[in-house]
Amino acid sequence: MKPRAARTQRRTRIQEENEERILEAALEVFSTHGFRGATIDQIAEAAGMSKPNLLYYFRTKEDMHRLLMDRLLETWLAPLKEMKPQGDPLAEIRSYIRRKLEMARDFPRESRLFANEILQGAPRIVDALEGPLRELVEEKAAVIRQWSRQGRLAPCDPYHLIFSIWATTQHYADFDVQVRAVLGEKRGGEGRFEDAARFLDQLYVSGLKPGQGV
Repeated sequence: MKPRAARTQRRTRIQEENEERILEAALEVFSTHGFRGATIDQIAEAAGMSKPNLLYYFRTKEDMHRLLMDRLLETWLAPLKEMKPQGDPLAEIRSYIRRKLEMARDFPRESRLFANEILQGAPRIVDALEGPLRELVEEKAAVIRQWSRQGRLAPCDPYHLIFSIWATTQHYADFDVQVRAVLGEKRGGEGRFEDAARFLDQLYVSGLKPGQGV
């Protein structure tokens, strides 16, 4: 889906900048208030624009939300797509966990946006979940099964392995306030992500070594 202004034959630099400005504001508002709680007026205020000017680019908040979700899903799926069948299984899984933690660190608002949508039943992205996401997970599940059959990885349920990685890594974005509150000032800084990476390496990599079983 494209912004309304993007459908014109010629787009100026100002139009492109305004679109990104609006989407940045929409991301902040949606990730804070959720889709239902967000309003066009809030987004216009956050973008520093008049409501009529904003509506020139996006007719509805649904248009903004869908474009943000499309971009998010593309970004979210990229680390899993990079899992290489010919690579070392433990190294590939370790890299995937690291990339997901980096996303939790660098894109916390996007993670909350996605979580809010899922908690509402995913009415605006169910087609993507049942289509591209499912297809990619099935593809990588087949890779994980093959690694296990080859004796390169402990036998495991590949779907629940992927689900658990999502849960443990995205926790550091969706529940960041809780994580920092519990860890306190000494351990709740940027180093918490490296601490998490070391623990998850121990949890998954040690447990997935051939002969261990999961």
